[in-house]
Amino acid sequence: MNSTLDSDQSNHPFCLLALGYLETVSFCLLEALIIVFLTILIISGNIIVIFVFHCAPLLNHHTTSYFIQTMAYADLLVGVSCLVPSLSLLHYPLPVEEAMTCQVFGFVVSVLKSVSMASLACISIDRYIVITKPLTYNTLVTPWRLRLCIFLIWLYSALVFLPSFFHWGKPGYHGDVFQWCAESWHTNPYFTLFIVVMLYAPAALIVCFTYFNIFRICQQHTKEISKRQARFSSQNGETGEAQTCPDKRYAMVLFRITSVFYVLWLPYIIYFLLESVTGFSSRLASFLTTWLAISNSFCNCIIYSLSNSVFQQGLKGLSGALCTSCASHTTAKDTYTVRSK
Repeated sequence: MNSTLDSDQSNHPFCLLALGYLETVSFCLLEALIIVFLTILIISGNIIVIFVFHCAPLLNHHTTSYFIQTMAYADLLVGVSCLVPSLSLLHYPLPVEEAMTCQVFGFVVSVLKSVSMASLACISIDRYIVITKPLTYNTLVTPWRLRLCIFLIWLYSALVFLPSFFHWGKPGYHGDVFQWCAESWHTNPYFTLFIVVMLYAPAALIVCFTYFNIFRICQQHTKEISKRQARFSSQNGETGEAQTCPDKRYAMVLFRITSVFYVLWLPYIIYFLLESVTGFSSRLASFLTTWLAISNSFCNCIIYSLSNSVFQQGLKGLSGALCTSCASHTTAKDTYTVRSK
């Protein structure tokens, strides 16, 4: 009896979500649907964002566009890398052994999300410099320094997670769709503390400090402008509308992007710390928190399109150009068909 059960279990594929297996399809249906769906959304959404940034020159007027495009490329690579577990769940053969595949996949996704986290911190620093040092901003923030900063972000992110290849521990749960990563590769509390100290904590503190001061300074500027307008209006007998800080609206867009990032990543970070320190383990929790965090790679696209009017104009322009191209191609094809007849 036991041997029969063991043989049945060995014939079943490894599924983190026990609800996802069906005898009729012989693979983890629920996991495959979630991961494939997210992969398609992330790749298609970020390709559109990258095209819009290249087709809308006004978006490149802000220096933060360097970091936003870096995030878009990193998110696109997240989607491309997610093709590996997607194909694995659908029983496509892996190019190398499972242990190496899941280690490389976990490392790559960890580095890419670290790039996004560090880019958000750099965006907040950039906006802080704009507010606090507007006269010297152009001399402090130059294209060459921005490119150097982006290079250092990628290098630093890779170095933070590189020890995972030297038996320091698991950097996250991104590779747990593979059985070896879920059962044989364990987290290490010291490596987890290292990641928190070197990445999570500094990025969160920088974001909180800079945006708190940005909104505080903008509020002070708005009050001063309102007082001056009130004095001017009382002298001339006119009423004027209060003007807000010109950088506040753009800062709000960036703050929304940052807030959504940390809201989606907070459950993952909490579970990562909890599992590393206490040893508490749940396959369901690791899967849901991990892929909730990865879904942020698509959420950024939604925030750009809903919050940034310049991005909306660029998206409309790109859509119009594509529609015009398709229409002209169809017209030319119809003309050729008529002539051939």
